[in-house]
Amino acid sequence: MKGQTMRFEGSLPRRLAGGGFRRADTARDERSQADDGWVERLVAGAGAYFAVRRLSRARLRRIAEVMQAAREPLQALDDASLRLQFAEAAQALRGMDRLCVLSEPTLARLMACIGEACQRHFGFRPHPVQVAGAEVLLSGRLAEMNTGEGKTLVAAIAATAMAASGAAVHVVSTNDYLARRDCEEMQPLFRFFGLSAGVVVGGMEDVERRPAYRHPICYVAGKELVFDYLKDRLAGHGQMPTRVSQLRQLGQEATESQGQQPLLPALHFAIVDEADSVLIDEARTPMILSRETPGLHEEALLQWAIRQARGLVAGRHFRLTDQRQVELMPTALDACEPLPAGVTRAWQSQAWRSLILRQALSAVHLYQLDQHYIVAEGKVQIVDESSGRVMADRSWEQGLHQLIEVKEGLATTQGRDTLARMTFQRFFRRYFLLSGLTGTAAEAAREMYRVYGLKVARVPPHRPSQRRRLADQVHAQADARWQAVARDAQRASQRGQPVLVGTRSVEASERVAREFEAMGLAHTVLNARQDAEEAAIVARAGQAGRVTIATNMAGRGTDIKLAAEAREAGGLHVILTEFHESPRVDRQLFGRAGRQGDPGTARAIVCCSDGLFAPLVGWRMRLLRTMRGGPRRLLLRWMVSSAQSRAEGQALRARMQTLKQDRELSRTLGFAGKVT
Repeated sequence: MKGQTMRFEGSLPRRLAGGGFRRADTARDERSQADDGWVERLVAGAGAYFAVRRLSRARLRRIAEVMQAAREPLQALDDASLRLQFAEAAQALRGMDRLCVLSEPTLARLMACIGEACQRHFGFRPHPVQVAGAEVLLSGRLAEMNTGEGKTLVAAIAATAMAASGAAVHVVSTNDYLARRDCEEMQPLFRFFGLSAGVVVGGMEDVERRPAYRHPICYVAGKELVFDYLKDRLAGHGQMPTRVSQLRQLGQEATESQGQQPLLPALHFAIVDEADSVLIDEARTPMILSRETPGLHEEALLQWAIRQARGLVAGRHFRLTDQRQVELMPTALDACEPLPAGVTRAWQSQAWRSLILRQALSAVHLYQLDQHYIVAEGKVQIVDESSGRVMADRSWEQGLHQLIEVKEGLATTQGRDTLARMTFQRFFRRYFLLSGLTGTAAEAAREMYRVYGLKVARVPPHRPSQRRRLADQVHAQADARWQAVARDAQRASQRGQPVLVGTRSVEASERVAREFEAMGLAHTVLNARQDAEEAAIVARAGQAGRVTIATNMAGRGTDIKLAAEAREAGGLHVILTEFHESPRVDRQLFGRAGRQGDPGTARAIVCCSDGLFAPLVGWRMRLLRTMRGGPRRLLLRWMVSSAQSRAEGQALRARMQTLKQDRELSRTLGFAGKVT
């Protein structure tokens, strides 16, 4: 297995154990992808157009019939006999070349055993939609399933089936809380069949992580998984040569780990929950394993750089690109003060001064407090823009983190020395079989296929959605937008509907909270400052008349379950206050309403000055401000679609550039030996 020296002990399905399985039907070897020419890229792009398939209702009915037939002989069995039937089916599964519920009675019997165990332990059987989702996972595809369809159980069904066949299974979550919660909820199912599951969360020592990964099933957040893989490489496991670790000056620290087993024994089967968040949104930046080191950027230099950045004028000394980068103009350095006395002589060169000045301009103009980061306990803590959660264990590199600390008047931390790095794209393609679940995959289907070789199967909901999309509103001024949001939330709350107000940043969530306070409207705020209370806040968000203001985090991984009175009042009312660059995030937020056939309503209340509309200034924005009624709403929809398409294209190019740079760096290190 590429990148690992320790193979899994036990039998595997023939498709995995045969050694030839590298998803060759849908993906190519990573090294060959690095050298793709325009013909290969064209073929891959054309194939991606056919990467989405929708399962029909007829298919679901057929699955229900097959499962009913397989289930009937099992209902009269005692637990021991049911386990025996499961073990026999799992043994037969190991000799299969292809996993398919309908064409393989063996797998149907295995799934029926799992369903019967669910009935005995949880009081319900998986419905056909959940069985279909598990089938999609076992075939190495990405299942798009609506919010509230029970994706946690779907992942557990597939994990149970694959683990029983002898494969090591990793269920990958977006954060530690979801990993721990899902593992605990599904433990009764795993234990019934003699399987065990471990969980890996942040803060665990290697002595705890190693046995957790050796369970047949392991729940783990994506970033923890990648960091542990990098630790193994630095310790000399896999094909990362020891010489590279020595060049990194790990010294005694690396020597002590050489005699230990790797943290990750195998990369067989991964089920990625909220797959678009993990495989797309978190793939924007590589995972970097680093250690503290005396900073290359002296305090006086950092202070000088921030002071100059605040004095330079956009358009005259620098410009900000659409790709969130800073370009210096020829007059920039001439407009700066001389470097302070005592600063290392190397910084006197034009190239080095330009580098630190660009970073300082980025810190001042591109990274904003309460949007990209918060200040807590006297420290700068990065906020994940895709989830709204704090990433307390991460820092920006190349002096950017220290420059932001100076910008905020904080004590500067030490610099970081990069020991190893890897993108999510490169890591997840190392699995023999990769699959995933999400509520929003269709928009990212082309990238999923191009990068990971994953095709998307859209699974219909168990019950048709009753959510109503109300007319969107657009306001010329930000204050008018927040007032309209408050009025709309108040009306829905007075009807008895619970209300979820979605915002893009901590700052925006606190701004709308102030508007609610002025109106006397009771509410709860959920953002990066309260992320430790997330589960409790979301659990109460479905109560009648309750108003919750939340950043993006409330839309991922946790259901908002309606109280009976709330359902009768019309269900959850969702208000989107700013469109996102990715339509997936908007759809995920709207998807909070109307789960599992519940009633619900949703609308967008936005402002012409929102960041998404910045590239569209001119006649279109002037026209939007003057139009009214239906034509205005149609123009708004067109402008949103145009702006999101443009932003998505830029984000895709940035992610592909990150992957390209990661490959090039990997090849650069090849002089020391073969690198994975």
